[in-house]
Amino acid sequence: MVNLNIKYKNIVERLLDEFSYKPELAIVLGSGLGDFVFSINVIKSIDTCSIQDYPESTIPGHEGKIIFGEYCGKKILLFQGRIHFYEGYSLNECILPVFVSYKLNAQKILFTNAAGGINSDLNPGDLMLATSFNGINIKKELASLIPLPSIAAKNNFLDFPSSAFNKIIISAAEAEHIKIKEGVYWFTKGPSYETPAEINMINKFGGDAVGMSTVHEAIYAGNLGLKVSSISCITNYAAGISHKKLNHSEVTETANLVKDKFEKLVKRVIVS
Repeated sequence: MVNLNIKYKNIVERLLDEFSYKPELAIVLGSGLGDFVFSINVIKSIDTCSIQDYPESTIPGHEGKIIFGEYCGKKILLFQGRIHFYEGYSLNECILPVFVSYKLNAQKILFTNAAGGINSDLNPGDLMLATSFNGINIKKELASLIPLPSIAAKNNFLDFPSSAFNKIIISAAEAEHIKIKEGVYWFTKGPSYETPAEINMINKFGGDAVGMSTVHEAIYAGNLGLKVSSISCITNYAAGISHKKLNHSEVTETANLVKDKFEKLVKRVIVS
């Protein structure tokens, strides 16, 4: 098992020096959703490229910044851009934002991502709250980070994602008159988009939306005892659902179109 306390000791120490108070909530901002940081009071912004051993962000729409901020008196830790498995990083590098959040004593973590809609009820521009995750593709890799007996012993995995946190998000959506849908988020490794045949399989096995992040981060966060929730921005129809060719620019363009709705929802979640 990888000892992240040793491997990332210098990163955590640097951030502890920079950030003197405990965040109430950590948020990982997905593709095209990074502009959320401009809607809060930014206390400190750190470029991850300035931190020794922190993996470089290489994907458009992921700025590679760690933001210490406040909104309505609530202290927040934001990751403007995540680390993806398909960028060539190992899982212990991909879950680094979760590890940092835990070490900075965050109690809750909200994952956000861009996803392809599979369920016919999901359309580009919709927001989907994850009711469950599928991580079949990464179970072997996760075993090197989280021993299976450890997962089995954690009672919080009986409440994963956190039902209490999800209820807060649903109530926040109602208060802001935002329609939020619910469904199962399915992880694939990438970097290529799924084939229509793969999407058909995922659909048959109960997946509602598909993406290339979040699940390993969420599982690790749950194992550490953080309350976990995840919101997907449905940016496109998955392969085979429509005849349109998939591309990353479509993902970021659609995310930009819904950023006002996303901003209102997340702000309400912060103060709830």
